[in-house]
Amino acid sequence: MSGIRTCLTTLRRLTIVLGVTCTGISLSLAADGFVVRDMRVEGLQRISEGTVFNYLPINIGDAVDDVRIGEAIRALYGQNLFDDIEMRRDGETLVVVVRERPSIESFEIEGNKDIKTEDLMESLRGVGLAAGRTFDRSLLDNVEQFLREQYLDRGKYGVQITTSVVERPNNTVQVGIDVKEGGRARIRQVNIVGNDSFDEKKIREGFNLDTGNWLSWIRQDDRYAKQDLEGDLATLESFYMDRGYADFRVESTQVAISPNKKDIFITITINEGDKYSISEIKLVGDMVIPEQYLRALVLAQPGSTFNQNLLTQSSELMAFRLGEQGYANAEIEPVPELDRETKEAAITFFVVPNSRVYVRRINFNGVNEIDDEVLRREMRQLEGAYLSNRLVERSKTRLERLPFIENAEVGNTPVPGSPDLVDVDFDLTYRMPGQFSGGVGYSESQKLLLNGSIVHTNFLGTGNRVALELNSGRFSTLYSLSHTDPARTIDGVRRTVGISYRDITQFTSSASDFSTETFGASIDYGYPISEFQSLSFGLSWQHSELLSSSSSTQQAQDWVLNNGATFVEDVGRGVSFFGTEFDSFELLVGWTYDSRNRGLFANRGTRQQIILSAAVPGSDVEFYTARYRLTKYFPITRRWTVRFNTELGIGEAMGDTTALPPYKQFFGGGPQSVRGFRESYLGPRDSFGNPYGGNVLVASQLELILPLPDRWARQARAAIFYDVGNVFNTGEVEFADRLGAPVEYKPDLDELRASVGIGVQWLAPLGLFRFSYAFPLNEYIGNDRFYGDELERFQFSIGQAF
Repeated sequence: MSGIRTCLTTLRRLTIVLGVTCTGISLSLAADGFVVRDMRVEGLQRISEGTVFNYLPINIGDAVDDVRIGEAIRALYGQNLFDDIEMRRDGETLVVVVRERPSIESFEIEGNKDIKTEDLMESLRGVGLAAGRTFDRSLLDNVEQFLREQYLDRGKYGVQITTSVVERPNNTVQVGIDVKEGGRARIRQVNIVGNDSFDEKKIREGFNLDTGNWLSWIRQDDRYAKQDLEGDLATLESFYMDRGYADFRVESTQVAISPNKKDIFITITINEGDKYSISEIKLVGDMVIPEQYLRALVLAQPGSTFNQNLLTQSSELMAFRLGEQGYANAEIEPVPELDRETKEAAITFFVVPNSRVYVRRINFNGVNEIDDEVLRREMRQLEGAYLSNRLVERSKTRLERLPFIENAEVGNTPVPGSPDLVDVDFDLTYRMPGQFSGGVGYSESQKLLLNGSIVHTNFLGTGNRVALELNSGRFSTLYSLSHTDPARTIDGVRRTVGISYRDITQFTSSASDFSTETFGASIDYGYPISEFQSLSFGLSWQHSELLSSSSSTQQAQDWVLNNGATFVEDVGRGVSFFGTEFDSFELLVGWTYDSRNRGLFANRGTRQQIILSAAVPGSDVEFYTARYRLTKYFPITRRWTVRFNTELGIGEAMGDTTALPPYKQFFGGGPQSVRGFRESYLGPRDSFGNPYGGNVLVASQLELILPLPDRWARQARAAIFYDVGNVFNTGEVEFADRLGAPVEYKPDLDELRASVGIGVQWLAPLGLFRFSYAFPLNEYIGNDRFYGDELERFQFSIGQAF
């Protein structure tokens, strides 16, 4: 709306000039003037005498004549407060007689749709048309004409604009503008004259404006608008100049309207010119960086067809390269010199780096909840250093990867009086830094249930992450607490410490009688080795007590009886309890590569992670696990992105341990792996037909991320997906089918399950909500001997986002 505001301001100034010029002025003064001994004002209603005297360039004791009086009247008219001004002499008293302009009691606009009311009101307020302001009828007339022109430019030739002014008591008026926009004229015909080399249909493929077709009611491309036509003319020029026609030009553009003002006929006359090839490319100017570096960024080459788009892109790449070295105001201009005889174009890039620009200060705006140090440690652009667009962009990305920053916009503000200094301003949008949930419930099996969790990623403004989870019921109790300091040292070393207690009893479950009680503590350090890579080292201790019974699954009994400090208790009536107790110390080593542009809802970059963990020799149970995760984003267009995600895992027992502990098994199926299959039900089944998990995991997802409106894109995501995966067992654990015969779940590509569907993620205060509806492609039905896959087409889950 800045264009509207500028035009309205010009109209207002013109109105003031006309008012001063055309209004009659009556004077009753002596020809030779006089000395003013007193002054008074007559005709005032709302305006005070002091206001008039403040604007009047005459004081008591001044000698006045016709010239001074004329200047005074023009000064008062310039304030836009009066419809008429007259000055009289009463002895030695100067009398100023005025007729005030009425004030606007209320101002309303109705019927406008193409131009938003709030934008229009803001623009009109800037030129004086608003409630409480002085009313100027001539300005209202000019605004009426201006609005009519705006609608004509939008193709609404039948627009009707009616203004109304209703006089009210106390010299006030009610002003109204009623707009009847009417329909936008439809394009009935578009003709391009002079196109000899290309078919008109091909030329118009990129046009915004077109004749009506069966999709026009959605795309609105048959509605005429002046700005759309101007855009299409630029597209037409680019079409030819990107295909070698360096001297192409538009000769004329004619827009004709039918008598009923409903149909538009457009005729564009062009001169294609000749097709040129590039003969040579030169770079001239001040080469502040070696010329070969800039020349390597030139996309067009001698001998190729002239292409204006490639020349423009080359200029942008060179300007960006200079901007990396602090030449933020560099100018690169490609100038073609056409040889009309040989049909060749010699291209000269004029390189003007201008002065190197330095950063005076870096400012963070829009947030008060974060310590300044937390934001500054993400900066790669430093104060006092030269301005590098690459480092500024990297700093912006690092800010947006913080879980409590939703969006970061960056701009440079020149320092007044210092052309080589700028302030870098980051405008930040704060995101809710945590997730909070809690509840009280009751069930016959669990009795009183208490649960609550808190995850805060900006604890007390420090940028530290604190997570607390409390769940308590008759058969399930869980307490856990963890703290992460992402910058424990000045070098950016991360530290995470955590403690947990878990007591799960499942005697009332139809699955299996199995009880676990574990205490655990862990510490983990992450050390950055480059801008995108880090290593992690950790140690955890876990004390576990596992208990099963003679009515538990065979797999549970086998593991408990053969690992750790085992005990057996016979309680009579053919019921025995089997238990084991053990301590394990686990070492963890990991490598992470992360170049994503955001931590949540990223749309470009790659994240890879390898995690190796193993129980140290001497632990009561010995094992190792290895996991590999890969997430990669492939931008197709500016708004369409493909996401590929895969996770591979393997674990095995070591030493005297017979199999991977039950709590270390991998599970597949559900929202996190292969959607459409019941959560955790892929892979090995225990003797009760329930999921036992496996020691090999394969899971991949391929997603086409659907574009969403910008206001939703950072809070939600929708995608069409193809999932594939399964869980296997290499033979550590023995399984049986429904009839009790041995069955194997060894890795086999033919056993991978697949599904397609659509999924939606939404970030809410309670966590990350995931919804999906899937169609399994190769589910196994099962029979009297073998267990079949269990399906869940619609799935919903809530998980932590940070």
